[in-house]
Amino acid sequence: MKFITSGVALFAALAFSAAHADDVQVAVAANFTAPVQAIAAEFEKDTGHKLVASFGATGQFYTQIKNGAPFEVFLSADDSTPLKLEKEGDTVKGSRFTYAIGTLALWSAKEGYVDAKGKVLSDNAYQHLSIADPKTAPYGLAATQVLGKLNLTDKVKDKLVTGQNITQAFQFVSTGNAELGFVALSQIYKDGKVTSGSAWIVPAELHEPIKQDAVILTKGKDNVAAKALVEYLKGPKAAAIIKSYGYQL
Repeated sequence: MKFITSGVALFAALAFSAAHADDVQVAVAANFTAPVQAIAAEFEKDTGHKLVASFGATGQFYTQIKNGAPFEVFLSADDSTPLKLEKEGDTVKGSRFTYAIGTLALWSAKEGYVDAKGKVLSDNAYQHLSIADPKTAPYGLAATQVLGKLNLTDKVKDKLVTGQNITQAFQFVSTGNAELGFVALSQIYKDGKVTSGSAWIVPAELHEPIKQDAVILTKGKDNVAAKALVEYLKGPKAAAIIKSYGYQL
């Protein structure tokens, strides 16, 4: 009888959880595509809520949010855009926090093409160098800062191939349209190693820190799934996934 009672209680609890599960619409910076897909699966398993993600450039998301896009949570590739939205009254006060610190990498799809110190960049033997648009994508801005620190801005300006976001910058290299390019380490890294091609992990001192902030937007202020996601991102399971893709916390 106790077993039957426990079974009924468990069924009731699951039914209650399913009945109160919700979707949360999330604008996700393109560099965080792989980690958020992994997190989404665990989030739904653990909470019953469903994360519905849209991927793109941070600057483009800012424009969309200001124009009324239905996003409830924003996972930015910087800390300045969420802060700006907060100051403009488009977020839930107190919800903003840094969920990851990104790492930039110089990458080629060719094995052995990029050396461990990135000397290939100054050797200037390549025809095309891919970067994300520095006006809308923080990783693109970081790439221009690296080029400036290395006094290469003028030398490579005619070789730059600019993607709308970090995903397109990555695609230019992966398809061979550019011999090498600046990408997010998370796009080529998993569990402690580069998964394809060759790469130079850019030293952090060559660019401003890529602090990536999350925030609940005003459209998500009454959505329990939005609040649950923000809390989940602060938890140990999400942290382990984020670190596995080369981010710092």
